Formats: sequence, C-alpha cells, structure tokens
Amino acid sequence: MSTNTAAGTSTSTSASTTAGAGARLGPAPSPHVLDNPAWASLSGAHAALAERAARTGTAPAASSRAARYPSDVSPFAALADPADPDAWADLRRLVGDGGTAALAGVPAPPDGWQTVASIPGVQLVDTSLRAEPAPEAVRLGPADVPEILGLIELTRPGPFLPRTVELGTYLGIRHRGRLIAMAGERLRPPGWTEISAVCTHPDHQGRGLATRLVRAVAAGIRERGDVPFLHAAASNTTAIRLYESIGFTLRFRPSFTAVRAPGNTAANCS
Repeated sequence: MSTNTAAGTSTSTSASTTAGAGARLGPAPSPHVLDNPAWASLSGAHAALAERAARTGTAPAASSRAARYPSDVSPFAALADPADPDAWADLRRLVGDGGTAALAGVPAPPDGWQTVASIPGVQLVDTSLRAEPAPEAVRLGPADVPEILGLIELTRPGPFLPRTVELGTYLGIRHRGRLIAMAGERLRPPGWTEISAVCTHPDHQGRGLATRLVRAVAAGIRERGDVPFLHAAASNTTAIRLYESIGFTLRFRPSFTAVRAPGNTAANCS
C-alpha cells in the first residue's frame, strides 16, 4: 500500500457528500471524475501509456472498458465502471486467466475473481493549500531513477517503478549531492493532478522538506489550471494530519484492492 495510491469509484460516498437520515431524496448525483481517477487518467492525459486488450469480434482494443499502466510505470489498472460486467470481462482479457490487477474503489470483485489484498485509503483535495515554488528543489528525470528508487526503498511512500517518473513532474531536494526528499505528479484526471511519492530521508525529517515540495509541486499544477489532490493509506494518520494542516480536505475513502482473475494461475502470473 502506498502513502499515495490510486483511487475511488463512482458508487462510494465522499466525505464531502455524506448524508444523514434526513438526506434529500432524488436521483443519485453524477459520478465525480475523482471517484475513478485512474480510469480518467488512462483515458485522457495518460492515454498514450494505456494498455488495453483486444476485444472479441471487430471491436478495437481502444474500445476496451479496462486499461492498465505498463508494469514498469505503475501497478494500477482501472475499469470504466466497476459495476459493468463487460469491464471485468475486458480486464480478464487484459491480465489473462489467473492474472492480477491492482484496482481502487472496488469493494468486492464479481464471482470467480479473488481478492488478494485490500487496504483502506483516503483521498484528500486541495481546498486552502498555499502553493509556492521551492528555490532549492530540482527537477528529477530518468537519470535520477536509481537514486529515487533507493530513497523509495528506504522510506516506503508507495509504489514507484523505473518509469514512474514519466507520469509528470518530480521535484527533489539534495543535501551535499544526495537526494534526501522528493514529491511529484502521478494521476492526471481532467482538471486535477495527484501529488504522489512524497518522502523524506529519515536523517532529514522534521525540517519541513515534504511540505515545501508538496507546495512546489502544487504550484506547477496550479499554473496549468489543475487542482492538486492526493491519496494516503488510512492508517497513515501522521501524513493525513500533515496534509490537512497545510490545506487539504478529506473527500473520499477508497479501498485499494489487488484482485486475481478466474482461471489457471499457473498459465499467467501478470
């Protein structure tokens, strides 16, 4: 589970819309793009990275209602609608019989699918964050990946793979040439950008480095007209308190679930 992980579904209730016994009756509100941001990203800003399985008949792969990131970019897959059996059929074609997928906001997979692991999370959105550049921050790129992966391994903020840096802007702070803190962009649903991989070397914690980097990444997000949001494990109360103290507000409580497709697990170990 990551400190920042992929998110939500169209059927769950957000913290900002939870209603009590006196809730207004009427049609359910339309799904918010942040209810299913991984799908929105794979269908939009990250469409060039999306992997989809060919469908039966003459339907092109692009019509598939399931998609995933390449395995060296992100572990996450997504469904256009977790309530749609056709989306699950497309996901099975994508991962293969017995293959696995990491999803967000899917409370229970359909019959035949196995839940491998499920971890509660939270989604927070920027409501009053002070975004500002960090003069000491440097842009991180492919050449920095070995050092990034070393910091990720030490701090465990969540999944970060050799090509994750391609998803957006990643900033870092160095001390005597060594990378000691970082944060960057991951999911890109329309109008929003997720801040992810926020971490600080244990020897340099308590200096506000993570806050400065979050503000700096947010400044870049705001410059292009997007609104920052992020995810955290629900158990990571320290990080959640920090994010709330600097201007993020709880919106949603997704679960992050690894599922295994029906079929022969020996035939496909995706």
